[in-house]
Amino acid sequence: MSSDPLEFLGIDYVEFYVANARQAAHFYRTALGLVPIAYSGLETGVRDRASWLVGRGQVQFLLTSSLAPDAAPEISRHIAAHGDGVHDIALRVHDARAAFDEAARRGGKAVQEPQEFEDGFGRFVRATIATYGDTVHSFIERDNYRGILPGFKGIENPPPAPETGIAAIDHIVANVELGKMNEWVAFYRDIMGFRQLTHFDNNDISTDYSALMSKVMQNGSGRIKFPINEPAEGKRHSQIEEYLIHYGGPGVHHIALATKDIIAPFDALVAAGVDFLRIPPSYYEELPTRVGPIDEDISELAKRGILVDRDDEGYLLQIFSQPVQDRPTVFYEVIRRNGSQGFGVGNFKALFEALEREQARRGNL
Repeated sequence: MSSDPLEFLGIDYVEFYVANARQAAHFYRTALGLVPIAYSGLETGVRDRASWLVGRGQVQFLLTSSLAPDAAPEISRHIAAHGDGVHDIALRVHDARAAFDEAARRGGKAVQEPQEFEDGFGRFVRATIATYGDTVHSFIERDNYRGILPGFKGIENPPPAPETGIAAIDHIVANVELGKMNEWVAFYRDIMGFRQLTHFDNNDISTDYSALMSKVMQNGSGRIKFPINEPAEGKRHSQIEEYLIHYGGPGVHHIALATKDIIAPFDALVAAGVDFLRIPPSYYEELPTRVGPIDEDISELAKRGILVDRDDEGYLLQIFSQPVQDRPTVFYEVIRRNGSQGFGVGNFKALFEALEREQARRGNL
């Protein structure tokens, strides 16, 4: 059997269902520095929804809203249930029909049979299957397509966006209900052909109040990584339980954005209005002993609340934003890898304590 039977090439785009796509595009441009690339809506002949594609580097976010409550009811229902959130993690493949057929043969639930689009830019194929909650995976075939997306018009002379250093999606994290993690691990293993990269339990990820368990799944090439979290028993509501309550079920918890540097991107994101979790000074007093020598000035990391962790392959630096909407749900991680392919297990306690301080502020701990 192939190590990657569906032959995934990477993440093509992430589609969010949002209440107002135009305003969301403005936020992602001015706050994260994602440049408007293309638009689809009334002006392009689409009557039920408006979509803005924004991106930088290898990151592409598709922001979609319904033009009326009954125009695209699936979008309206998604927003009513979850608020703004990820609907589709679209994965690029060489052959969308073959990937869809193989996933269906393995037990995947079809959402949309393969659809072919042909225009002046060539041939584009998309098919979709269901995953956790109301989230889906589309299989995108665009090897013979020179355009952006079918039905979209490219944006000429886009407005300026801050340079935030965002280069790629490192990983996308899912939160699922208590007792459901292994079910979705089996989905990615048996249907998508992923393998388990690592496993964390409540001994690794816990505080005095809350805990979670997590397994990381990745495709055969390692280009796509999906950690899957479920809550563990604790004295109070964990951040995973808070998410599940306010999101209305399982969904994408956060998206990790890779950068080649972290201090300059952090400063640019803060200047653009992104709020990050704060880490107490005591974390940095122990850092040299815990992680050993690093290239960065620890005092500069401490000023910004940037976390550091080391494994056998090197070290990584990471920072976590506050939720980017009123519901305490989706947020962003900024990560810079210096050899390490881990997920910052040494930072989990400090991160959870920071998250719990925010939960307490919201009255949700």
